[in-house]
Amino acid sequence: MDAIKPHIYSYSINGVQVKPVSEDGKTVSILYNGTLRNTGTEQIYLHFGLGDKNNWDRISEQPMENQAQGWEKTVQLTGSNQLNFCFKNNTDNWDNNNGINWAYRISD
Repeated sequence: MDAIKPHIYSYSINGVQVKPVSEDGKTVSILYNGTLRNTGTEQIYLHFGLGDKNNWDRISEQPMENQAQGWEKTVQLTGSNQLNFCFKNNTDNWDNNNGINWAYRISD
């Protein structure tokens, strides 16, 4: 049996990296080092939903954990192959990738 290769973060897109942490790709870790990180913010939240990029389903907002490498949060894609997301801080400033947000999609 082949050894499972460790999952690594994607290349950074405007300070955001994604990595699958399960073999099926349905559990994903988001690493944030975008513009909100350098504003002295106390907390960053991952704002996300599943499904179509223009019609998010099951919208949630969860606090991220401040790690040495950046703000990090792990989420699960339950019943969907696409995660849509953006970020906000504790003073309600948003980073939504200039209005287009970010997306992680598992190919069918």
